[in-house]
Parts: sequence; structure tokens; C-alpha cells
Amino acid sequence: MKTRFALLIALCAITFGLSAQNTLEEIRQHKELAGGNMAVYPVPTEALTPAPKGYQPFYLSHYARHGSRYHTGENSYKQPIETLQKAKDNGVLSAEGEKILALLIQVYDAAKDRYGDLTKVGALQHRGIGRRMYQNFPEIFTKEIDIDARSTTVIRSILSKVNECMELQSLNGKLHFTNEASPHDMYYMNHSDPVLNQLMRTPEYSKAQSSIKRTTNPDRLMRILFTSQDYVRWALDANALMSQLLSVATGIQDMDFTPDFNLLDYFTAEECYDFFQSGNLYWYLAYGPAKETRGLMPYRMAPLLQNILDTADEALALPKESATLRFGHDTVIMPLACLLELDHWGNPVNNMADLANVYPDYRLIPMASNIQIVFYKHRKTGDILVKFMLNERECTIPVQTDMAPYYHWNDVEQYYRAKLQKFEQTRVDLEKELPVAASAR
Repeated sequence: MKTRFALLIALCAITFGLSAQNTLEEIRQHKELAGGNMAVYPVPTEALTPAPKGYQPFYLSHYARHGSRYHTGENSYKQPIETLQKAKDNGVLSAEGEKILALLIQVYDAAKDRYGDLTKVGALQHRGIGRRMYQNFPEIFTKEIDIDARSTTVIRSILSKVNECMELQSLNGKLHFTNEASPHDMYYMNHSDPVLNQLMRTPEYSKAQSSIKRTTNPDRLMRILFTSQDYVRWALDANALMSQLLSVATGIQDMDFTPDFNLLDYFTAEECYDFFQSGNLYWYLAYGPAKETRGLMPYRMAPLLQNILDTADEALALPKESATLRFGHDTVIMPLACLLELDHWGNPVNNMADLANVYPDYRLIPMASNIQIVFYKHRKTGDILVKFMLNERECTIPVQTDMAPYYHWNDVEQYYRAKLQKFEQTRVDLEKELPVAASAR
């Protein structure tokens, strides 16, 4: 198990840094990345920029996705097993097909009744994040401070919170935690906006869904798996089976399971890339700044941004350091990163043919992805600076500054509050244009 974790860390260090490689080439080198949001967390290697003279960390606000998990439903594991088992019963499953079937059964047994659960891989990811927060910002976490830790009510988010907080507690026993996981907080912790959801029912959205074309087909794989292509033609959905197998293959990286062989070796890089592109397109259209959804989907997280701003103001008014830790899901991290306009993530992609290279979701929302907002106070003047980090890497935002990656908090807060205020009227207009049924409100 230790060897496997070391390999995962090495993979992340190689592939998740900024590079000139295109996405197909990255997937060619590391097919696990085809899993998109199922990719394991990229352990950061970049050094952080020292704070300007006189400033030191005072408050940290964060939102983190839960760590690596099992697939959320039994069918993700069961469906390809049933298809291959039926072919075996009919005497048309090849020797390689039987080998893959045996592996699928092992994976199914390892995941049985754990659907959606946090894995040990995921727990270690959050322990690592907690440890690095302590190391990166000792001015906050080595003191006797209050930490408000909240999660969604989903158990994998709760356990991610527990692991990160336990790591911090092990490093400093004087930390005081408030732990919450309540429906009371879901309006901002995991918000769903029924008005914005209507944009996924427009002709523009439907048209965009077909904008990326496959360059491969399942014929090659089917010849490996089955001895009769007539059976393939008449008795099963080859495209569905290929996608199901790739879903299992790319999800193994998140499990507490060491396979006998790498199932991804049965797929070409191009096949993995096609699989990746399908999911990547969905994430961009449903949660990103796509023109096809009017650039509004990031505002799904308007309530969360409001909470971040309000909570920061409260924390900065206190006489001592503190932290706010929030734990939830990729469906929050992605639109929040876009709403904050971290680096290029808030910019729409002009040519959908460039989407995979410009907007690969495995860089933005891998397992345990997180946004950290670190506030610095000047020891003498009390002036506040802020720094944004995505997956523990410093980011830029579209606010003028003379000391990037540090920004004056007054300028930042004014910018984001103006965005939220403008959206209020936009949402009113959108609701008139695309009314929501009362049952969906």
C-alpha cells in the first residue's frame, strides 16, 4: 500500500504542475487523468511567495472537496460484470475478457456496500492538506485559536473534515474546533439554484452537448473481449460497455485496492481521451463560465461567496487569529473557482475544440480539491492583504495589485460584492425569462 501511495504522489507531482503539454499527451503519459474529477489529489511542490514585509497570516478561510471515494452507486461496478458474465455464459468471452471479468469482480467485492464512502486514500489526502496548512501558516495554526469546521451532511465530507481537523489537532493540541454538519448550512455549503438550472434546458445547452466528436469507437476493444463480433453487434451496447469499463478503470486510483494489473492498459490514449472529453464537457457547461450557459453557472455559488465575505469580515474584526474550514463537493469547488475568477478559470473558452486543453477538469476538481483564502494583517498599521490558493497553488484574480499574489482586501471585497449585487438583478430577469415550476423551487 505504501508503494502505491508513493506512485500516486509521483504521478501528481509530474502531471499537475503547469506545463506546455496538451491534455492528450498528459493522458498518454498518465491514463488515470482520463477520470477527470476522479483524479487523485495533486500534491503541491511549488514554494509559496513570502508575505510583504510587516504582514503575517491572521485568518484562513477554505472550502475543500471530500477526498478520494468509491463510485457512488453499485451499478458503476455491477453493470460491466453482468455484461461480461452473460457473454461468458454464452461461450463468447475471450481469455482476456475472462481476465478482466475476474478483476472487475475483485473491484466489486472491495467496493461492496461502500458506495460513495471516503477511502483511506481520501483520508490521507486531507491529513496531508491539514499538515501543510499548519506548516505553511504557523502564525495561525501554532497558536491557541478557534477553528470553525463545517461540512455538508454527506458522510464522505464529514469524514474528510474529521481527518483534516484530526491532523491539525495532532500538531497543536491547543486548537479549539467547532464541528457542524447540518441541513441548516446547506443553502450556502451545497447550493442548487433552480433558476440557473433552467439554463441546462435551453437549445444552446443541448447544441453544445454535441459539440465534441469522438475520434475512436469500441470495435478494437470488443475484438479483445469477445470471440464473436456477431454477438457484440446484436447482444450488447458496445459504447456503453466501453464507458463502464473506463469508469471502473479510472476509479481504481481512488480505492484501497491494489489490482493484479492495470485495467487502463487495455485502452489506447485516444480512447481514454474521448472518455475524458465527454465528462469534461459536462462539467464546463453545467458549472463553468461557458457562453452557452451565458457565463452564469458560477453564480450557483453566490450564497457561498456571500458567506465567505461576511465570515471574513467577522473574523478580521476579532483580536486573535482564527480559521474557517468548509468541506463539500466538486459541484461547489468548480463554480466557486470560476466565480472568484482564479487564474484563467473564470474565462469562457471561445473555441470548444480547445476545451480539453484550456479547461481540463482534473486540474481544477480532483479529489480533495480545495480553495484556501489566506488573510494577512500588518503588525503596525492593521492593513489587510489576501492571497488565493487553488489546490495549494497561488492564484491571480482580476483585481489590481502592486504585490501579486497578494491583494488589498478592501479592493477584493469591493470587487466581489459588486459582482454579487449585479447578479441579483440578472437572476430576477432570468427568472422572468425562464420561469421555474413551483415544485422545483
